[in-house]
Amino acid sequence: MDAQGRGRADDVDPADQWVLNPRTGEYELRLSPSAPESSVPGPRTAGPRVSGRRTTAPGREVPPQRRRRAEPEAPVPGRRGRRPEKKKSRGKRVLLWTGGSMAFVVLVAGVGGYVYLKHLEGNVSTTDVGTAGSSSFKKDEAFNILIIGTDKRTGEGNEGYGDKGSAGHADTNILLHVAEDRSNATALSIPRDLIVDIPDCETTLEDGTKKVIPGTSGVRFNQSLGDFGRDAGCTMRTVAETTGIKPDHFMMADFNAVKTLTTAVDGVDVCVENAVDDPKSHLQLPAGESTVEGEQALAFVRTRHAFGNEGDLDRIKVQQQFLGSLMRKMSSSDTLTSPTKLVKLAEAATKALTVDKAIGKVGTLKDIALELKKVPTKNITFTTVPVLDNPAEKVKATVVVNEAKGPQVFDMIKNDISFTEVEQKKKKEKAAVAARLKGEKSEPGEVRVRVMNGGAPAGSAQQELAYLQTQAGVSKSENAGNAPAEIAKTTLEYAPDQADQARALAEILGLSGAAMKPGESVTNAQGLPAMTLTLGKDFKGAGVKLDGSVKKPDLDTESTADQKLCAS
Repeated sequence: MDAQGRGRADDVDPADQWVLNPRTGEYELRLSPSAPESSVPGPRTAGPRVSGRRTTAPGREVPPQRRRRAEPEAPVPGRRGRRPEKKKSRGKRVLLWTGGSMAFVVLVAGVGGYVYLKHLEGNVSTTDVGTAGSSSFKKDEAFNILIIGTDKRTGEGNEGYGDKGSAGHADTNILLHVAEDRSNATALSIPRDLIVDIPDCETTLEDGTKKVIPGTSGVRFNQSLGDFGRDAGCTMRTVAETTGIKPDHFMMADFNAVKTLTTAVDGVDVCVENAVDDPKSHLQLPAGESTVEGEQALAFVRTRHAFGNEGDLDRIKVQQQFLGSLMRKMSSSDTLTSPTKLVKLAEAATKALTVDKAIGKVGTLKDIALELKKVPTKNITFTTVPVLDNPAEKVKATVVVNEAKGPQVFDMIKNDISFTEVEQKKKKEKAAVAARLKGEKSEPGEVRVRVMNGGAPAGSAQQELAYLQTQAGVSKSENAGNAPAEIAKTTLEYAPDQADQARALAEILGLSGAAMKPGESVTNAQGLPAMTLTLGKDFKGAGVKLDGSVKKPDLDTESTADQKLCAS
């Protein structure tokens, strides 16, 4: 029997059963004329039937359906047809969003996917990770998904990859952070040879009992999975221990995922600067662009000897480029408008996927996919944990976190700060407010301002005053004590003829146009008109910009999903 239990022959390709209904704009399951109508949920316009006729309203009947002559793009059998409308229906748009976002979930790192058919839910394996992750998925919050590719050998043709007899180590690891407003996302690669401390982790055994696996210090990150029975929950806890970022969920697959998923979309475009002939991975590519799928695609992302210094860090760069290309292919119209490709992709993705129980339902995977689809590819940043060669080794084989750069990268992700220049809708100012920042600016020495504390920590006004006078050149500034009331946001009040001074001070302090309040001036200690700067609860310290801008660290590896790059 087929997946819907309709009793069709096993050799019928389920992809061939899906056709586009021009009336609804959705793909629907078309069965043979003698088969019963599909039980897959879909929009219906028919009302209740009364004595063989369809009633649409009290006292009004519609004649029974009549067989129509075949026309191009005929509606699904058994449904009353209308002429296709030029405007895409909402149902079709949802289908397209679903297909594109499914692609992103599936291989933002080579693992995972979502489908709209209930029977595919049975393809997905789940793991109980306990408190290592979140108990549910919330659509209105930022979220972190740890994507793991294991080196476990399964399936035919994988004998040349991974460790023989391996339980499956954390070979490829990407921590995907999706911003709360969905304007951007960051895919942070974690090297498998990164030296970390693996904490104690509780695992759930097959019989349902719990077991705590002792942690260990100073070992490779990839040992957080597989060794001593460690599951993906242990890997999630290791990420939290190393970066301070707690993954909410995980998605995991082995080598076969790359092979089956790339085949489902008829290959992925890649580019290499120089011709490749690697006898160890059997990868052979000419210089320039090529399309790889199946075994060749797996060889491309697994080879260590074709690029750079033949190390894991260079392989990570290649994998990031590959994933960006795969995302573009899956989001292309060729994939999204092909029911055959979508069904094959869905089948391949779900069979390759293991996730935590909190997201193991198809409805939850659908929600994740739709949220991910909101992120523009140009604002999806691929980068890698900043590392240094392990100083404890004479022969360099492992790496350690670069303490000069790593913590800042981790903090940016924890604080939901984009690695791309993103114009966030919630932070857009109205034109009139933004215009307050435009125009001539006074020299810092001409700015007269009184500083007041309106909710910042005690002593903040004096600290900011010292910064303005000694480092910013605003010598005509003074401490005016505490404000009459506390405020949430820092403000700068000024008279119309002080606008040039206000713009200068706003630039120094990182004030937004919304923080600038046209009003009246006050008299300073010298009897001259001055502006009033009131520090609110958002004040972060003397000299710290108030607009939330952060200078991004100089990263060794960084790219975005919309870039077409060539491996070298």
